[in-house]
Amino acid sequence: MTVSGPSADGEVLLRLNSEYLRASEQSDRGWFEQHLAPDFLCSRPDGTLLDRAAFLVRASAPSSLSELEGHDVVVRLLGDVALVHARTTFRDGGRPGHGRYTDVWARRAGRWLAIAAHVTRC
Repeated sequence: MTVSGPSADGEVLLRLNSEYLRASEQSDRGWFEQHLAPDFLCSRPDGTLLDRAAFLVRASAPSSLSELEGHDVVVRLLGDVALVHARTTFRDGGRPGHGRYTDVWARRAGRWLAIAAHVTRC
C-alpha cells in the first residue's frame, strides 16, 4: 500500500477502501448509504453508469463475489480530493477473477465521501 500526503487522511482512506470492499462482498447497503456522496457515479465493467440510487439498489442485492481482495492499493491525496487505485482478485460465482478500480473521494463537511468509482474486470 502506498499513500502520498498526510498520513492521518491516508490511514482513513485505506480503512474506507477496505470497508468498501467488504461492503461490496457482503451487500452492505447501509455502509454505502453512509459513505456515498449524493452525486456519486459508478462506471461498471459492462460500460453502464450508475447514479447513487441505482448503485444502492445493486448493492442491496446478494453479491456473487467472494474472497474479494484489494492489492497494490495506492492512495493519492490532492487536498480535499483523493484517488484510490487498486488491483483486485475475487471469486465470482466460484470462478476466479481479477480487475482494477479507481475510487474518487472528496472531503465534504469534514468527512470523506465516495464521489465516483470506475471498475474493470478481466
